[in-house]
Amino acid sequence: MRADAAEERVPLITLPNWVKAAAACGFSIGEVFDELGVEVDLLHADRATISASEMDRTMAACVARSRRRHFPFALGETFAFEYLPELETFLTTSQTLRESARVFEWLRLLINPHLRMQVHEGPEIASLRLDWQGREAPQIFQWFVEATFVSVLKFGRALMQGRGDFRRATFQSERPAYATEARELLRVPVLYGQAHNALELDRRLLDLKLEGAFESLHRQAEHLVVQRLSERPAPPSIAVQLEHAMERKPALLGQGIEQAARELGLQPRTLQRRLALEQLRYAELQVTLRLKLAKVWLSDPALDIESISERLGFADRRSFTRAFARWTGRTPSEFRKRPSRG
Repeated sequence: MRADAAEERVPLITLPNWVKAAAACGFSIGEVFDELGVEVDLLHADRATISASEMDRTMAACVARSRRRHFPFALGETFAFEYLPELETFLTTSQTLRESARVFEWLRLLINPHLRMQVHEGPEIASLRLDWQGREAPQIFQWFVEATFVSVLKFGRALMQGRGDFRRATFQSERPAYATEARELLRVPVLYGQAHNALELDRRLLDLKLEGAFESLHRQAEHLVVQRLSERPAPPSIAVQLEHAMERKPALLGQGIEQAARELGLQPRTLQRRLALEQLRYAELQVTLRLKLAKVWLSDPALDIESISERLGFADRRSFTRAFARWTGRTPSEFRKRPSRG
């Protein structure tokens, strides 16, 4: 079984953009996939998926291979709605930027569930903030932020048609070696080491009447988007999501619901409510998965019981032994001798 077989899958509907960006940077995305062992259904690219870790590794490999320019910038510049024409129609026929901002949530659902862009409004300034939810990969996130900002600036400026512009871009990351290239490409002041990843603009521009507004076509495009979303496979249950998260990050097995909720990009109360809807309790689910993984890992002779205890979040081997005996009536050592009875 592949190591990432149980991992969450994310859409790769933007594959044509990755192909173009790689070509612009002097290499083939196919070579990257082959090198990493990533399998992509090229015959059905509009329905292709990739594991979250494969997506991260692909981005890192593309950045490393690129010599002509910074890969995320090329990815942002080449972004187009090739397999999502109804989203482009909705965007270009919006009456205002405020109305067009609905596209951000749809793109999160259809392209990358971990990237969430939201509008925050102050008295004079509005900001489009981009957050990385449920993942721990700050460098990877930075590259996706850069690609997203380039795309948002491109489409935002096209919608405003010279009647307004963004004020500045802020990044949480430290200033990179390619900061000058970023400033020239984004064409706004760029600040690093800030509290948020955000694009700022005058708040009044959110309600600027856009010249491409076309209400009837806009409504039709919205209907098609909603229809596309309704045809998506049902998301896995919260129990399955938790199981995948804990298998991906075993440290969660010994932590509380707050850390698990953060990993899933949820508030603790939201996670508790969703578990209640499935008639589950977090502590019980945690025990069930601990037992499942304990049996799997105990079946691997290469793993000693001390390391298994640590991976399962127990303070020491003695604590693990007591818990395992309570769950199964046998000690871990006894289970290893007769696993078929477990």
